[in-house]
Amino acid sequence: MNILVVGGAGYIGSHAVRFLLAAGHRVTVYDNLSRGHRESIPEDSLVVGELTDREKLVGLLRDRGIEAVMHFAAFALVNESVSNPSEYYCNNVIASLELLEAMKEAGVRKIVFSSTTATYGEADTMPISEDAPQRPISPYGFTKLVIERALSDYANAYGFGYVALRYFNAAGAHPDGTIGEDHDPESHLIPVVLQVALGQRESITIYGDDFPTPDGTCLRDYIHVDDLASAHVRALELIETGRGLFANLGTGRGTSVLEVIESCRRITGHPIPVVMGKRRAGDPAELIADNRRAKELLDWDPKYRDIDGIVETAWKWHKSHPHGFASKAASQS
Repeated sequence: MNILVVGGAGYIGSHAVRFLLAAGHRVTVYDNLSRGHRESIPEDSLVVGELTDREKLVGLLRDRGIEAVMHFAAFALVNESVSNPSEYYCNNVIASLELLEAMKEAGVRKIVFSSTTATYGEADTMPISEDAPQRPISPYGFTKLVIERALSDYANAYGFGYVALRYFNAAGAHPDGTIGEDHDPESHLIPVVLQVALGQRESITIYGDDFPTPDGTCLRDYIHVDDLASAHVRALELIETGRGLFANLGTGRGTSVLEVIESCRRITGHPIPVVMGKRRAGDPAELIADNRRAKELLDWDPKYRDIDGIVETAWKWHKSHPHGFASKAASQS
């Protein structure tokens, strides 16, 4: 198929591009590079542009004979969405609706949407199933929920077919160490802990050790980025016009903050000093996926089942690229 990957130069998008190409699909990446990296994807696949440039996007969809779209072009920092909600509503809602309108105009009706567990907010039960109430507590989570609802409405009114995949905690890197996580600022736990091992931070702060969990620290469901990417490729096969599907992507297992730090100590051989801090407002004690729907419908099963395997791939990336993709540019200068 001819696939347009919007936001394909970002962390998860670039891994999906690798899997799409390996599966024999023809891929065009559309990205404004505000948070993505051109070094993460084949140069000949990239078209730089904005989702709000309707004329350019419609022309691209038609000229490349695009049959389906994968949408990763969202801002995804919860704290940032709270402090700067306008940026999130403009990028995650308005620009996404522009994409849907461009698709409608160009006659492209199939889309795989990158959604999030943040649409659930503070869940009442664990693990979280797709039928759990969606009560987002951040602008980020709400903007994703808005587009989920828009997809449902576009399916009913215009015959769109979609799969919305709700991620839990994306982590890790491609096992060959050539692409991985590179955010500025970095807020995800594993890369922040590995920055301590690299000598870029003195310590890691744990925000609360009094949660109702076995060791008192938060439990999260860490899902390897390659497992996310493989699920997206499988989702293409399930898209039917006029219908939609929602599915959680997680391992179904929780790993605590302390367990992540211990894993990073094992893999890196670094002591990784810890500073204990207070809880952050809105941090749930645990977030774990009920992934049965993804397993059944996508015929998908996470390859990376334990935290050490995930951390090992992340460490290979960060060790060889201590400053992210800028490391490659610096080595070539």
